[in-house]
Amino acid sequence: MAYSELPCNTPEKQQSTAEALTASYRASMRIQAMRMDDIAHEASSLRHELSQSQHQLSIWQHTLSWRLTAPLRVVRHLSKGQLPTGRKISDVYRRLQEIYQDEGAAGVRFRISHRLARSSLGRAAERLFERKPTKVAMTVDGGAKKTTNILTHEEKINQVYSAHVSQDRLKDFTPRILIIAELSLRQCAKYRVWQKEGQLRSLGWLVDVVDWRETEEALSALQVCTEVIFYRVPAFPAVELLLKEARRLELSPWWEVDDLIFSAEDYKQNGNLATLDKQEQEELLFGVRLFRKCLLSCDKAIASTRVLAQAMQKAGIQHTVVIENALDQQTLDVVADIRQNGVPQHDMQREIRIVYGSGTRTHDADFRLAAAGILAAMQADQRLTLHIIGDLTLPSEFDALGERVQTQTGLDYAAYMQLLAQADITIAPLEPTIFNDAKSNIKFLEAAVLSLPVICSPRDAFMQIVKDGKNGLVAQTDAEWRDAILKLTADSTFRKTLGDQARTDVLDHYSPEAIVKNQVLPAFGKPDVQQSAEFRILCANIYYEPRSFGGATFVAEEMTRLLQQQENTKVAVFTSRPPLSERGKASIRYCMEGTDILGVITPPDHDSVAGLDNADATLAFKKWVESFRPSVVHFHATQGLGLGCVRICMERNIPYVITLHDAWWLCERQFMVKADGHYCFQEKINLHTCQLCVPHARHLAERQVLMTTAMQHAALLLTPSAEHRALFVANGIPADKIRINRNGFLWPKSPHTPRATGQKLRFGYVGGTEEIKGYSLVKRAFEALKRDDWELIIVDNKLNLGIKSVYTGAWKTQGQVSTIPAYTRETIDAFFNSIDVLLFPSQWKESYGLTVREALSRDVWVISTAPGGQAEDIEDGVNGTLIPIDGRPETLQMAVENLLDTPGFMQNYVNPNKASLATFEQQSAELGNWLREVAQVSG
Repeated sequence: MAYSELPCNTPEKQQSTAEALTASYRASMRIQAMRMDDIAHEASSLRHELSQSQHQLSIWQHTLSWRLTAPLRVVRHLSKGQLPTGRKISDVYRRLQEIYQDEGAAGVRFRISHRLARSSLGRAAERLFERKPTKVAMTVDGGAKKTTNILTHEEKINQVYSAHVSQDRLKDFTPRILIIAELSLRQCAKYRVWQKEGQLRSLGWLVDVVDWRETEEALSALQVCTEVIFYRVPAFPAVELLLKEARRLELSPWWEVDDLIFSAEDYKQNGNLATLDKQEQEELLFGVRLFRKCLLSCDKAIASTRVLAQAMQKAGIQHTVVIENALDQQTLDVVADIRQNGVPQHDMQREIRIVYGSGTRTHDADFRLAAAGILAAMQADQRLTLHIIGDLTLPSEFDALGERVQTQTGLDYAAYMQLLAQADITIAPLEPTIFNDAKSNIKFLEAAVLSLPVICSPRDAFMQIVKDGKNGLVAQTDAEWRDAILKLTADSTFRKTLGDQARTDVLDHYSPEAIVKNQVLPAFGKPDVQQSAEFRILCANIYYEPRSFGGATFVAEEMTRLLQQQENTKVAVFTSRPPLSERGKASIRYCMEGTDILGVITPPDHDSVAGLDNADATLAFKKWVESFRPSVVHFHATQGLGLGCVRICMERNIPYVITLHDAWWLCERQFMVKADGHYCFQEKINLHTCQLCVPHARHLAERQVLMTTAMQHAALLLTPSAEHRALFVANGIPADKIRINRNGFLWPKSPHTPRATGQKLRFGYVGGTEEIKGYSLVKRAFEALKRDDWELIIVDNKLNLGIKSVYTGAWKTQGQVSTIPAYTRETIDAFFNSIDVLLFPSQWKESYGLTVREALSRDVWVISTAPGGQAEDIEDGVNGTLIPIDGRPETLQMAVENLLDTPGFMQNYVNPNKASLATFEQQSAELGNWLREVAQVSG
């Protein structure tokens, strides 16, 4: 049931999709133009300010008086109540007080150390006080001592991203070959890269080509390929990184080359090396070592000739295949054009042209091999002229021939073939070395396809096709070169006979079809592109393991796990990733619990426009879709991944479903919370009102076009609650297109542990430090309590991202306040067993409220704001306390005190409404059925 670029169902749907895509692209272009304009303006202003500051600073710092009076300036600043930076000490002190009140001494230390981090003082302090992870010490008998191996958050993350991905995972992906290549050598790229691309595509393979210098692009391409070829690539550090990544993905890399450039011993036999200066020789031999290192880092090799293949085997690569340089469609098209339109003619009674395609100046020694014979022939027959295409240093004896020797350089391939076609005779002299025996017979192919006679040296690749006197001539000695040229000069019929036979033989052996059938197919085979019977779901969520953050991510992870368990179902994930060493912006593929995941870099939070339409994420998503071939795409929580991903689905007619987890699809502020921290109670969104709320956002109209287009063309929209569904219906979404898919949660494995008699009432808060979740309300409400018969546990939910965000050291409370890391699947029951009341004073209409359901299922009372999805399973006074969204700590304080005043009520409390709560199993079954439904309708 995987998609295969299914056609749109009707012309009307095609038209509708095309119009929607056009509107979306136009809106995207306008938004990006605004963004670039803002960035350019900001950059210009910053450059101007920087230039002025640097100029002024340079003047100051280069004066003796500036250096001598530095201490006086510090004293002067301090006497004026300023820091040396010019900032008022009173302002700094006031800000430190605020941080101390909110976050305590630990928060103050954190902020100061963060500010000092990039200074020399800060770096010195970091080295002095840095805590080293404790390593496990081993005893003599191999046992471990009781020391703890502490992994930092970054180390834990890197363990996941650096883990090898089994080669077995490749069978789930569309067969795709990546060629990481040297593309700056035009002839090499033509014959070994672009030819190979065409040959493989003719067999049905998807093929990507990347220059080896484009490390990030190559890293990304490795994530979605099933085979990789390194063509003519040296083992520079960036390439070693690519090889390491190929190993992590358990690919079996090929190394390909068309010259013997990986054996210093054989390379030194190349007589042309002596024509270069010493520095160039050293650079080439250094390159030889790097090429050899790269070759030996691969499992398999591709050679252009059999002698080259033998050298690869001798070097240590036993799995070696030969794919020769051949004719391609470009060559055939150029030749067809030449044959149709003809070439400028010359009077052969007066001129017989010899053409030699030197290419580069590394062929001087090769030409000298035939030079004496060529010169003798030209002296014997005055009609002979020599036309050299490329760089060549001619022996001085040729100076006497004057204008009978012509040189052309800087030609493109078509112009080169045009000039070659004007030849009467072509030559291909090569020194008798293993280096030249390893070379291909391109010069014969190019001349033969033009029906031109060729005289060549008896090098191995040439002798595989040249039959002396039948389709070409072979020469070794000076006399043989002279006689061969004069023989062809004397007999135009013989020239034509040789040329015509050469063309026939070349088309038989080196046509694209022949090479594909006889050499490429045996090496790579045809890709298995049969349509899978599996139902394939691609889930997109902004976070995913190992960066589990927020309720939406937790739900996405559970849905993936349970959908994966459904019969004949395969699930893959598209998500974000953190910054990783040496990866830049490249994507990364990893696997967790049998699920293939592709992670991409997303824009920083402050760049909300880039998050609307993330070009890098869109390209990665396109490749992931091509590789995984989903039956349906489920966009779960996608802010930051961008709406370009939706357009990919529309363009390929892949049905997609959107779960509307929050108000991101309607509002620039994801949770509809204004700058003052209060909820915006708009029901029908008015962009004029929104513009007043975010005056800097010039793109709201275009944003609405993007969002509306994405929602209108979704096969189905889902929300986790009736309250949230009503918000979208009020904003124009047809009621029959949006369904409620209530989130499940982790139910307890055992009953809630009751509070011991006489124990203080225990409260818990899980919302983090965001104002929208009510953090400051909790702080102010509990600081206002004039009693100590309570405990409060606050979860720092950002520790899983490597960030400490909660500081309670300076809270002025009479009861006990403590902080713990976010709970996991393994520790969730322990957390809820440690509290009696969950605080959920969210200041917006939540789409659901996962934590509320986790508490209700464990017989934990909930104090929650209403209205909103968070309150839909709470019956006031029965299993929780509902308070209004009013931003007043007194409201929360009153609800807390009411419970503290009746502690016996909570002693053996059991939620009587647990049976109405959803489960992950129910949610995934419902979701799976709907995903199959839309896939079948679209298919």
